[in-house]
Amino acid sequence: MPEIRALGPDDADLVLAAVHLFDSPPEDAATRRFLADPGHHLLFALDASGRAVGFVSGVELTHPDKGTELFLYELGVDEPARRQGVGRALVEALATLARERGCYGMYTLADDDNAAALAAYASAGGRETSQPVMVDWEIG
Repeated sequence: MPEIRALGPDDADLVLAAVHLFDSPPEDAATRRFLADPGHHLLFALDASGRAVGFVSGVELTHPDKGTELFLYELGVDEPARRQGVGRALVEALATLARERGCYGMYTLADDDNAAALAAYASAGGRETSQPVMVDWEIG
C-alpha cells in the first residue's frame, strides 16, 4: 500500500509535478494558495519510489448553526494504481483528518455513473444518503 502523506505549503512542487493525477495541469498560484490555507487539505498516495499515484482533497466548511464539516472535493487515482485500495486509503485518511480537526461530518458529491468513485467511497465507509441536484453558476 502506498504511503499517504498530508501536504503543506512546502509541497507545491510535488503537486505541480503530479500532472498525471489532475483533470488539468495544476496552476502554480492556485496550488500555493490551496496549500497555504489551514482549512484546505491535500493528501497524496506515494508509491515506494516516491511517485504520486493518487490524491484526495478536502475543504473545511463552517456554518454558524452547524459547526465544521469537511467537503471531499476531489479524489483521483492514477490508472495503473486503481482497484488496489488506494482510493479507499485516501478517503479513510481524509476522514481521520476530519475527525482530528473536530469536524462533525464529511461529505462529497459524485456522478451516479462514476462507478469507480462510488465504489471507493462505499469501501471507505461512505453511504449514499440522497439524490441531490447540483446547481452551479459560471462566474467570470
